Amino acid sequence: MKAPNKEMPNLVDELVSAPRQQDLTVADHSTHAPRILLLYGSLRERSFSRLVVEECAHLLKAFGCETRIFNPSGLPLPDDEDASHPKVQELRDLMTWSEGQVWCSPERHGSMTAIMKAQIDWVPLSLGAVRPTQGKTLAVMQVEGGSQSFNAVNQLRVLGRWMRMITIPNQSSVAKAFLEFDDNNRMKPSGYYDRIVDVMEELVKFTLLTRDRSDYLVDRYSERKESAEELMKRVNQRSL
Repeated sequence: MKAPNKEMPNLVDELVSAPRQQDLTVADHSTHAPRILLLYGSLRERSFSRLVVEECAHLLKAFGCETRIFNPSGLPLPDDEDASHPKVQELRDLMTWSEGQVWCSPERHGSMTAIMKAQIDWVPLSLGAVRPTQGKTLAVMQVEGGSQSFNAVNQLRVLGRWMRMITIPNQSSVAKAFLEFDDNNRMKPSGYYDRIVDVMEELVKFTLLTRDRSDYLVDRYSERKESAEELMKRVNQRSL
């Protein structure tokens, strides 16, 4: 065991892992296509958050990704059904499958929709010993019927942090979304479209950069300390 560090007596020295450049080196990089899950926050027949997500999926496929879009129709309210509900299981399986995600919500009453929030609320911070979202990349986006706003994307960023995701710097907010799609439900050329291209490009870059290093990037001193303390309690407990 190391001698105590007199300069920082609160540290448990043997649990400290100073970040080093070489620890970010990956021996074998993943060769499969980046796996991206896309979520949207409206059940309307012509849902513009869904249309934005579908446009994102087209771009992601062009960038070499594998995509899945979750349809929230039929997902029960959190706690209104058991977690064994088929739609809940589908969502959780997709969360585990993904390496990166896109969340796009309409702004309703100055915030994300209940449909968007319900999807995140059904995903616990841990499933058994696995945290299904930790270390995955995330791009946040919103649509609105009126002038441009950033309330929903700001809230989605808070959620992404809470779910321990790597939320990329760029984001998209599409104002007056009903004007931005043609009769075939494809997005028209515009600055809004160009921004979505930017966001998807950045998402893929961050996913490629972090997916093989996510376990190291989210490894935390406090959790190593907590695990060590729990282990010591089990080892040192007296036989009954």
